[in-house]
Amino acid sequence: MKMQPDRLEGANLISRLEPGRVWVHQTPFSASVLVPHRGEVQAWEPKRLDDLTPAHFEHVRDLKPELVILGTGGRLRFPKPGLWRALIEAGIGFEAMDTSAACRTFNVLASEGRAVWAALILVD
Repeated sequence: MKMQPDRLEGANLISRLEPGRVWVHQTPFSASVLVPHRGEVQAWEPKRLDDLTPAHFEHVRDLKPELVILGTGGRLRFPKPGLWRALIEAGIGFEAMDTSAACRTFNVLASEGRAVWAALILVD
């Protein structure tokens, strides 16, 4: 029996992660990015987790995701809940994980057609 993952046509997939760089399909990005399940990857202002403000999450909320996966760099760190309150109040799911795990989780959910966004910070 041949086994291969289902790929949803048109979905963004993160193809590679290396120190300081993430690849969405064949395009490299070397700064923090917002990766939608479909559509254009967007630059994201915060360079480090400590740079996050509530306005960053308000912008993400306005993109109308079903779920936001925050990649926090090389290790898992949790942002203060007050920072992502806009997502909570809008009923948008939120998970924080190290960026490597965030990329893998994003790919699974995007392949399933979920309205997921990855908010990826590439440095610790």
